Amino acid sequence: MTAPTLYPDTPLLRQHRLPVGGGHVLQVQEFGRDRGLAAVMVHGGPGSGSSPLLRRVFDPARYRVICIDQRGAGGSQPRGEVLHNRTDDLLDDLRRVREHLGLAQWLVVGGSWGATLAVAHAAAEPAVVTGLLLRATFLARREDIDWFFQGAAAERWTAWERFASVAPTAQRHAMLPWLASVLHHGDPDEAAVAALAWWHWEQALAGTAGRSTPPVDTSTLIARYRIQSHYLQHDCWLTAPTLLERAETLPRVPTLLLHTRDDRVCRPEGVQALQARVPHSHLQWIDSGGHDVAHPAMIAAMVGALDHYADQATFAPDP
Repeated sequence: MTAPTLYPDTPLLRQHRLPVGGGHVLQVQEFGRDRGLAAVMVHGGPGSGSSPLLRRVFDPARYRVICIDQRGAGGSQPRGEVLHNRTDDLLDDLRRVREHLGLAQWLVVGGSWGATLAVAHAAAEPAVVTGLLLRATFLARREDIDWFFQGAAAERWTAWERFASVAPTAQRHAMLPWLASVLHHGDPDEAAVAALAWWHWEQALAGTAGRSTPPVDTSTLIARYRIQSHYLQHDCWLTAPTLLERAETLPRVPTLLLHTRDDRVCRPEGVQALQARVPHSHLQWIDSGGHDVAHPAMIAAMVGALDHYADQATFAPDP
């Protein structure tokens, strides 16, 4: 049988500019069928914004897909702004968007940081969630953050050494604080160098190096990583309660966890810890693909799961 592939992109159904306080205005876009199954796609990052690929895992004939650019990200304004931009703000924004659209419930789909926010949202508003599809879940623990910036140093990766070389020698043991300082307070040229180094390291760790190119406009990367460093320096405001503690209160709705065995950004032991806290969830392993949302195996798993949900209101088990 041929593996499922991305659906063709479809024209914009409608777009909203939604003021949410603190000077922030969200860009909210809808795609697919007006009377389709409501699904919110929660993008990663933080700070990355929505992309066409994320919505193309949904069958546009059966889903009404809501794509929200989180505060400061994508088409939301002001771009790169970190004031009034914390996890609780993003959770409030999900409620505001849902109420603005007149939706009582929706399917929640997210990957990486998007999966983090999806779990926190479902724990905060369990009655509004009909199902959870979580790809490459990030738990936002200090150990997860430290691994990304410093863990690979012990392995003497050439890619990590190249990444760290942009920082002064005395700062290389603490890359995140140095990057945050430069991105928030450095001059534009310094910030561009730091952002490009972060991007290249992220691609190397994700397994996508050589298959994509950074944005020509480095201000896009600077804005993205300014927000991301803001969140990561504060453990994403998910320490009391932690994401795992919140996960214990998730509603008993269809919940599918998709994770590759070789993900080096969100390592497999994290999703195993999550499943242990959510016993009604189903964990589907994908043998390879790293942290690449565009990997054919991950795309096939996402599309197959969402097609099955549209048919059966549940997710397909492992093949």
